[in-house]
Amino acid sequence: MKDLKTVLIIGIIIVVLIVAAVALEWLKSGRTAETLSAGKPYDVVTTFKSDTETSRAFTWYTEDSGAAGLLQVVKGGKATFAEESVIKVEADNTVIKTDKGSRGVHKAEVSGLEADTLYTYRVGTGNEGEWSAAAQFTTAEADSDSATFINVTDSQGVTAADFERWGKTLNKAFQTFPAAQFIVHNGDLTETPEDSAAWDSLFSNAERWVTGIPLMPVTGNHDEIDEKAAEFTSHFNLPDNGAKGSIAGTSYSFDYGPVHVTVLNTESNLKKQADWLEKDLAGTDKQWKIVAMHRPAYGGNTYKKVEDWTVIFDKYQVDLVLQGHNHEYSRSYPLLDGAIVPEGEKPVGAARGTVYVVTNASGSKFNEKKEDQFYHKVHFQNNQPMFAGITVSGRTLSFEAYDIGGNKLDEFILTH
Repeated sequence: MKDLKTVLIIGIIIVVLIVAAVALEWLKSGRTAETLSAGKPYDVVTTFKSDTETSRAFTWYTEDSGAAGLLQVVKGGKATFAEESVIKVEADNTVIKTDKGSRGVHKAEVSGLEADTLYTYRVGTGNEGEWSAAAQFTTAEADSDSATFINVTDSQGVTAADFERWGKTLNKAFQTFPAAQFIVHNGDLTETPEDSAAWDSLFSNAERWVTGIPLMPVTGNHDEIDEKAAEFTSHFNLPDNGAKGSIAGTSYSFDYGPVHVTVLNTESNLKKQADWLEKDLAGTDKQWKIVAMHRPAYGGNTYKKVEDWTVIFDKYQVDLVLQGHNHEYSRSYPLLDGAIVPEGEKPVGAARGTVYVVTNASGSKFNEKKEDQFYHKVHFQNNQPMFAGITVSGRTLSFEAYDIGGNKLDEFILTH
């Protein structure tokens, strides 16, 4: 009898250890036991895809690679989806092979919404217990002359602790800029694109924000490798108006209020992107033009392969270029034709020059400060995660850069 009890005790201990090990792996991946259901959504993120005033796009993963996806949206701040007025959208469902097996990828977009209006949504399979938590978003105000957004780059984590730090950076960013309407991330979201646990940690640590505030990503050299970016593009439902020959979702543009944002991919198809860039900038009537890309044209150093792009920036008077990659902070003087634009009053219609910024990393990886260059107005390495808030209002653009502790480290104003 004693031997039987001993065997039972040992068996119970083994089962407990196995369950604990499984739970630990899920925690490391940034998910909880709730997502053990194969159809339960995770890595939920919202983006802009079409008109920012009347539509919103969503992406999520499931463990069940054969699961269908459904988006439900209801007007207002209510979290009930039993009403006749609920909007239902079937997702486009695909499969991606990951280091943990095949996963379901689900993308949906709702359109025909009212501008400047609060909505509540959830995503899932339609089965009980396989829905995301309800989240809220607000559409852009119609014909607004103002916009506020957050800029971060190079979250680029490996460990769970890396992404916890990224999450804290984003928390501080929204504490500092609570009115921010979207996020621009300048690339290198994870260290290794095939590391699905890293992607899970990226989203789980930012869940409170990216389920309601659009996260607009730039492709970095850790997101696209050897002209392949499946893990990156599968996580985002992005505008399909980019350059021919580019991987869909790695070059695109969108408007928000008075701002036109052009997203470029420094990793491939540079020549055709130049042709598209010129058409894109020539085709906008927005007062403010902002470009986001990963490798910097003018950062801690210069990336010569994008010189053709800077000529186009000059031609169409791009105001601000947001960059990443160098894992340090740098801001240029206004530049035109590769030279500093002298300070002082400009004649009406004269080019103002373009300011180029790298907002340091938002995660835990920092590089040594590179040598100062002629174009640097501000250049430092503080070895702390950073973020910036950009606010456009009428004829003024203000840029403020902070560290994770909430200390303001740089600011400037551009005027038209």
